[in-house]
Amino acid sequence: MDRRAFLTAATAGLLLPRPAAPAAASSSRALRSDPFTLGVASGDPSTDGFVLWTRLAVDPMGGDGRGGMPSRDVDVDWQVATDDRFAKIVKSGTATARARDAHSVHVELKGLEPGRDYFYRFRSQGRLSPAARTRTAPSGETPLRFAVAACAHYEHGYYTAYRRLAEQEPELVVFLGDYMYEYGPSGYTALAGRVRTHTPGKCQTLADYRLRHAQYKSDPDLQAAHAVAPWLVSFDDHEVENNWAGQVSSTGAPGFGQRRAQAFRAYYENMPLRRASLQGAVLRVNRRVSWGTLARFHLLDTRQFRDDQACLDGVRAGCDDRLADKRTLLGNDQWRWLESGLNGSTARWNLLGQQIMMAHRDYKIGPGREVNLDSWDGYAAERTRLLGSLARTQNPVVLTGDAHMHHLAELKTDFDDPDSPVVARELVASSIASDGDGYRDRTWIAEALQENPHISYIDQRRGYLVARLDRDELSVDFRTLDYITRKGAKAKTAHHITIPSVADAAAAAGQAAPRIG
Repeated sequence: MDRRAFLTAATAGLLLPRPAAPAAASSSRALRSDPFTLGVASGDPSTDGFVLWTRLAVDPMGGDGRGGMPSRDVDVDWQVATDDRFAKIVKSGTATARARDAHSVHVELKGLEPGRDYFYRFRSQGRLSPAARTRTAPSGETPLRFAVAACAHYEHGYYTAYRRLAEQEPELVVFLGDYMYEYGPSGYTALAGRVRTHTPGKCQTLADYRLRHAQYKSDPDLQAAHAVAPWLVSFDDHEVENNWAGQVSSTGAPGFGQRRAQAFRAYYENMPLRRASLQGAVLRVNRRVSWGTLARFHLLDTRQFRDDQACLDGVRAGCDDRLADKRTLLGNDQWRWLESGLNGSTARWNLLGQQIMMAHRDYKIGPGREVNLDSWDGYAAERTRLLGSLARTQNPVVLTGDAHMHHLAELKTDFDDPDSPVVARELVASSIASDGDGYRDRTWIAEALQENPHISYIDQRRGYLVARLDRDELSVDFRTLDYITRKGAKAKTAHHITIPSVADAAAAAGQAAPRIG
């Protein structure tokens, strides 16, 4: 089977092998059915390795969040090969899926060759997992094809966008938050209504979050997207609670610190993250991942260390508190980490993966101004400082989720000055499923673009981004689907942009406008 045939089979769900019968000697302790119902995944590639993930669950919808698994630990064998038939296995071993960790497995690989495809699988209790593809980062300026996605509310539609993303064979997927949603059934209703139904109740406990993650992970289209490439994942708000900020619950509910810690634990258990990311009640997702000398991804955490939203949150006018110089979105430690990483980067391109819209966005048509206080508009002074840093950075591009609409924006240190230089571009990915089918309100879009001249493109349909990066340019397709409330929609390129590389950071402030098609 060649690479394209392997990927076609993976996205069609054909690489789910027939479970083998457990050995007779261990039948009394064997699992009663296939434990690989949640699929497999990989993430955080380096030049010599990556993270492999799976979580055992014989009954994903088991009411206690444990996936129908026994209370004992279970051994899981893993294999990494250079071919999809596993004729040449280069790494193998055994990990322990511990009951206390919801029987999740995180294998951190080293010692592999840079810049090449690998294939992996797991085996436990005589049963074999699906096979999947991953990739190590290169050591030089090898071009990269990657996808950007965010926001996948299970109730609002089918995950056709994940399927279409997988069919485009990216080498890396950057996921920027709201992988799952905490609401109970119909707790957040899209215009198209409810297509599927969440597990009972709003997520409050560790069991609740584990169960909800299992429901999302059971989707075959999501599994297909994980099976074709390594992911870089980060959370936004809904993995815990809508619009939470630091230690503050948006609903004022008691015991939020414990709830947040439980949500973090469940998130780690269900993602291809390194073991060091979970540090007690803190989950470190801000990190740097390099793609050789071509690109450095700076992944940010815009939730865990921020000040509470100003003026009681929401989209509001006349909130002077949002302009206060002391307000922070990143927190002091993360700010210093980011500054150090930007200043010390020798990569040709620097890509900031983060969750909320960075560009100024005026929601009021006509005189006056209304802004979203949960976005960077609510932390305007720190944004200005960050954009000043990006102006000194080699080829910065900001990748964003959250908005449920595609946006293409120019980032300036002064959004009110049309002559202020452009220091970076922001590419905002629409949602995979959140808000249902989407629509194309051309009148509303035209008014929004006129009100915000630094924004050149908005699209309210569901979708994702596919980008091709080399030393000379970043070429981006804004992909959209016409519907997701029923299956089978095709994806198309609704908009295209090419951003040329600037030879050195000193020239960044005067770089030419991107070519747009």
